[in-house]
Amino acid sequence: MHVQPQPRFFVRNGSYRPRCRTKPVPRFLCRHCGRNFSRQTFRLDYRDRRPESNPRVFELLVSGVGLRQTGRVVGLSVRGVQHKFRKLARAMRQLNRNLLRRLPRSGQRTFLLDELETFEQSSILPVSVPVLVERSSLAILGVDTAPIRRAARRGSARQRWLSRHELVHGRRRDRSKASLRRMLARFRRLLGGQSAHLITDEKALYAALLRDLAPGQVTHETVSSRRIRTVSNPLFPVNLTDAMLRDNNGRLRRRSWLVSKTWRQLRNQLELFAAYRNWLRPRTNVDRHRTSGVVLGLAERPFALGELLAWRQDWRERSIHPTSQDAARAIGRLPVAADAA
Repeated sequence: MHVQPQPRFFVRNGSYRPRCRTKPVPRFLCRHCGRNFSRQTFRLDYRDRRPESNPRVFELLVSGVGLRQTGRVVGLSVRGVQHKFRKLARAMRQLNRNLLRRLPRSGQRTFLLDELETFEQSSILPVSVPVLVERSSLAILGVDTAPIRRAARRGSARQRWLSRHELVHGRRRDRSKASLRRMLARFRRLLGGQSAHLITDEKALYAALLRDLAPGQVTHETVSSRRIRTVSNPLFPVNLTDAMLRDNNGRLRRRSWLVSKTWRQLRNQLELFAAYRNWLRPRTNVDRHRTSGVVLGLAERPFALGELLAWRQDWRERSIHPTSQDAARAIGRLPVAADAA
């Protein structure tokens, strides 16, 4: 019933005045289940204690600032910032999935796939970060993280360090291949049957996975990773994106206190940045009036920060579109009752 609600499935049931709003918020009562809800129920800051700090927390986290320093600037405890970080990351991950369900029909597009490397806790625990980018829009279509196990030279101090760590925590699993498989499966869903051109470096695993997941649909070009990294390099757009990721996410900086303690929290951080890059940040310093999402044809205009953080995205294509002020438009362009939301 609540997945496909009928018109007038609710009645007015008074109002309340939340601390985070200056005006009363009307309540509604579902005729079928008897539960109360309001417009606030569908907002991202639902049940937040300090909702006014969400935009500032988001801006700081995608600008390379750590959790503790964000708390000092905003006036929150580090635990409060951690809670907000996880909530915002979950919402941005859902928003990216909802808006990037399938690419608009167009001529053959060119995509780029690359992996940058970082670590969790210490350098003996490397992490792979595959990044998928569309060339013309510079949109981040997919980003993931996966632990790597790289054996050190036998007899070296590094090998003894790794052995001591695995004696306590167990042998480290290498999940990089599974991560790449998920990335390419997502790439195939985004294409929706369209043909595409993919450029990668010369890692043999890319070609093998493409043969399994998208045979005949994607033409594959390889470029040497030793080639000079200038604008003439076919991999320049993804190399530029990798540089942006390291610059705007403190967790990816080498020799930094901000390094992630777990690779899963690093993935949360990168989902935040992907949403910022695709829907909020100008595509380039020259192209200031369009975002990557606008160029790709998935957004009509750049989102404001308040719009990006406005609505919960728990309901896939039925989630409220970020630019819908009255909550009447769903991401899947299905009708949503404005007065119900």
